[in-house]
Amino acid sequence: HKDKILQINRSKEMAEVFTPSWICNAQNNLIDNAWFERDGVFNTEIVLSSGAKSWKVNPDKIEFSNSKTWKDYINDKRLEISCGEAPYITSRYDSTTGDFIPVHNRIGILDRKLRIINENAETEEEWLKATFDAYRNTYAYEWQGDSLLIAREAMLTTLIENYKHKFYKEPLPKNIQIVAEIISW
Repeated sequence: HKDKILQINRSKEMAEVFTPSWICNAQNNLIDNAWFERDGVFNTEIVLSSGAKSWKVNPDKIEFSNSKTWKDYINDKRLEISCGEAPYITSRYDSTTGDFIPVHNRIGILDRKLRIINENAETEEEWLKATFDAYRNTYAYEWQGDSLLIAREAMLTTLIENYKHKFYKEPLPKNIQIVAEIISW
């Protein structure tokens, strides 16, 4: 919802673009197809009757090969070198429509790691440790201050939304603080 004039100027001066969520998904799928050595792990790309592109989530628990574990996945270092508002990292909303994306339907790098954690962590302590590790292994850089603030906010809010999704309660402030410090670094 950034001002259209600001968007145009940034596109010209800083090469800032607003990437549709379906493109973020397709590119993140390429990374995961290579990591898992198979296609369609998290979702399948589809074309809607309107012609718009989207995805259909794989509702099954993600399976791992004998040589890789769920902890290997969350500890795999991922980097977005020009993250903007972080749609490749966490897809809280569709960047073209502004529509909210529910936790179970998200496609960002961090979203996928948190899905794996939600499916595999047995206790709250294990969930928190794995989540801290996922955040420590997900990197994003941004030049524009306002976009950086939105990206950081999206990553922090993603923590809270996933915690509530998993445990049906708010996370403790001390755990939010830990993730806020990880994000700021």
